[in-house]
Amino acid sequence: MAFNNRKKLFEVSTRKGIFTFPYAKLEAQPTPSNQVVEVFADPELGYEGFTYRLESGREGTVHLDHVLEYNQDPNYLTDLLLYKLTLKAKDRLAKRRLSIRELARRLETSPTQLYRLLEPTNYRKSVRQMLSLLYLLDCEVDLVVCEKQVV
Repeated sequence: MAFNNRKKLFEVSTRKGIFTFPYAKLEAQPTPSNQVVEVFADPELGYEGFTYRLESGREGTVHLDHVLEYNQDPNYLTDLLLYKLTLKAKDRLAKRRLSIRELARRLETSPTQLYRLLEPTNYRKSVRQMLSLLYLLDCEVDLVVCEKQVV
C-alpha cells in the first residue's frame, strides 16, 4: 500500500497484482495544500481495505472492492454478477410457493446444494447453475452484451 501525491493515486498490492486507485475517486479528496500523509491497511475492514489520512487530519476509507471495480478486474466483475443473480434468485424464491425440495428435485440436485446456490458469498457456483435456478423461479433471463462506454 502506497500513495503518490505527484501522480495523485494510491498503489494497492494484492495477491492478484498491483492496482492503482486515483484520488479523484475519493470521498475526502486531497488538495495541493492538504495532501495525503499516511495510508495503511485497515484492521477494522479485516485488512480488505485501506484508510488514508490528509495533512488536516481528515481520514477516508477505501474498500478493496472499489479498487477492483475501478480497475475492471474480470474475476471481481464475474463474482459481482453471480452475487446479483443470487440476490435475484433469493428474492424470487421468497415470492414463490415452491419448496426447496421441489426446486432441488427439478434441478436434479440436493437441498444442501440448492442452499449453497442461494448463498450470496459462495462464488464457486456457475452462472449456468444460477440461470437454471432463475428459470425454475419463472424468471426470464436475457443476457445483453454491449461495448464498454469510454468516459
